[in-house]
Amino acid sequence: MAVQRANVAGGATANPLANGESSAATRRPSTAPTAAASALSPPTSPTYNAHAAQFNPRLILSQIVSLQSFHYVVLGLIFQVNRLLFGTSITMDRIFTARYLDIWSAAGWVDNAAVLMSSFVGSLLLALIVEKSKKCLDFSVTLFIIHVILCSMYGGFPATWDWWIVHVLGMISMIVLGEYFCSKRELSDIPLLVL
Repeated sequence: MAVQRANVAGGATANPLANGESSAATRRPSTAPTAAASALSPPTSPTYNAHAAQFNPRLILSQIVSLQSFHYVVLGLIFQVNRLLFGTSITMDRIFTARYLDIWSAAGWVDNAAVLMSSFVGSLLLALIVEKSKKCLDFSVTLFIIHVILCSMYGGFPATWDWWIVHVLGMISMIVLGEYFCSKRELSDIPLLVL
């Protein structure tokens, strides 16, 4: 094409066949990308995928499921320890109903402490599973909402102030401590290989 323009500018004919060029050379499409096309398309490097780095629904769903599962495993283990130390019964009602949560009695504080301790362990799990401090609020609130839904399905909507006070305090501590642990992990030095 540049040859044709030079020929036209120099007074030669615009017909490539008249100048002795083959017809295959004139029909060959240009494979070089234009500047406009490269500016609109994302980089095609196999290691770079900006959209996948921001939103990966499978990763988010697996993080939610693992966080929720570990939360209930930890809560169950704490209730096992409470059974050994305080002789409390082990039932699903302790996890999914408000029957045993009471902020005005010592027996209620055994279960209150279990819920708050599981929130502390949940903040450590946020640092291990989620790894980003800006996502701690989202994952903690999601865990709390799923817990409220499961509690409502198991034994009815929690209607006592004690249940709400303990779980909201646990959620707040999980958010704050989770953001702290995640930020400590994000800001830690990257070890260099010493040769």
